[in-house]
Amino acid sequence: MVSLFQKHLGHMPSLYEKLVKKHTVTDLGDDEVLLYISFHIMNEYTSPQAFSGLHAAERNVWRPSAHLGVVDHVNSTRRAGHGDGDEAAELLITNFIANCQRHEIRYFDHNDDRQGIEHVVVPEQGLAVPGQVIACGDSHTTTYGAFGALGFGIGTSEVEHVLATQTLVYRPLKPMRVTVDGDLNAGITAKDIIMAAVQKIGADGASGYAVEFCGEAISALDIAGRMTVCNMAVEMGARAAIIAPDEKVLEYISNRPLGPYQEKINSLRDELFDLQSDADAVFAKEVSINIKDIPPLITWGTSPDQSIAIDEQIPLPESLAENKRGDAERALHYMDLKAGTAIKDLAIDMAFIGSCTNSRIEDLRAAAAIVKHKKVHSNVRAIIVAGSRQVKQQAEEEGLADIFINAGFEWRSDSGCSMCLAMNDDVADSGTRIISSTNRNFEGRQGRGARTHLASPAMVAYAAINGCISDVREAQNA
Repeated sequence: MVSLFQKHLGHMPSLYEKLVKKHTVTDLGDDEVLLYISFHIMNEYTSPQAFSGLHAAERNVWRPSAHLGVVDHVNSTRRAGHGDGDEAAELLITNFIANCQRHEIRYFDHNDDRQGIEHVVVPEQGLAVPGQVIACGDSHTTTYGAFGALGFGIGTSEVEHVLATQTLVYRPLKPMRVTVDGDLNAGITAKDIIMAAVQKIGADGASGYAVEFCGEAISALDIAGRMTVCNMAVEMGARAAIIAPDEKVLEYISNRPLGPYQEKINSLRDELFDLQSDADAVFAKEVSINIKDIPPLITWGTSPDQSIAIDEQIPLPESLAENKRGDAERALHYMDLKAGTAIKDLAIDMAFIGSCTNSRIEDLRAAAAIVKHKKVHSNVRAIIVAGSRQVKQQAEEEGLADIFINAGFEWRSDSGCSMCLAMNDDVADSGTRIISSTNRNFEGRQGRGARTHLASPAMVAYAAINGCISDVREAQNA
């Protein structure tokens, strides 16, 4: 049996195509397959209707052990507990827990020390493994591509289908390869790599594609960095992102609490040769990036592809492609910015470090290195939300929390999506200018009228200290 794209393009398969073929139950025709889902993750916000549909049809969950429930979207991070006193949030969480209990699905709520953001806790527990297909009602499920797994977000009706059958009707994507070469310069991070890719490819330039990241710069990244890259691939329209697994991945998943036994790790090691694209695999689209040309990046607009180097000026709409000028003008108006002015030294009101993109222990260490022995600017409110309770505990044991607290950051008592999206009690006021380590800077994303600038955790930390958007390389050279 050959894959759909082998039929159409007549080539040997990419890693993405191999995973689709491996998990295809049957070919449904019209370029659709029935895909088996290895592992499915749910949160309290995107699963209620799926459970309601399941119950209305009097169906059970077909394979409860292949699912995990995580409370992370609507919960408050200000205190350990279910919600923030908001009745709707409390109801979502309570019903979610009841649904998981009814169907004997493992879940992490606020009584569980493993609680946190779903795309942080799943890897740290060892539940993301090379060769899997992972689905979740959240677009940033692409994160699991960092492990050589195919991860993608699904809608509510699809969540119901996976619960009932452990399968999904799936239309395979076209393979796309993004090759990133060169050495990381000082101040440049995985966040800058993916922001550069989104900038170059565009917010919808990868629509319809599964993106494979490769090259010496990708191989050099640690697993946290690879997760950041795959996480934000969705911001250029990709529904899937993947990196071929290597020994770094196997080392990461070894000895994780819920991860594979050593025997399985050894078996995966034998499979690494096959868990990569064939040497003569043909990709429908190729993009090359050399990171020696990448400076620290910061977004200026209301789309993740509207970014510039920290030492550049906000672009004039007329300097952009004609189809981007209208969006640029609207973004300038919303962000209250003037084209042609420098982005550096722009005053901020808030700084936020968190989200499934950048809230892991590696991110907190990078931010703490910038903040140590310094104070948050008097005009700035700075918040840090660890990606999980385990990350929070580790940061406290390493002394990172003390560094942040002494500097004037709010060190939140619990984990969750928090200010990544205005879905809980962390909502910015209209007109507030925020520098954020999150993944989206859409209008209203962090609060109605709030103005978001995306950057790496280190850049966010340095801006919090200076009270304005700043070049983190200056801190590292001091």
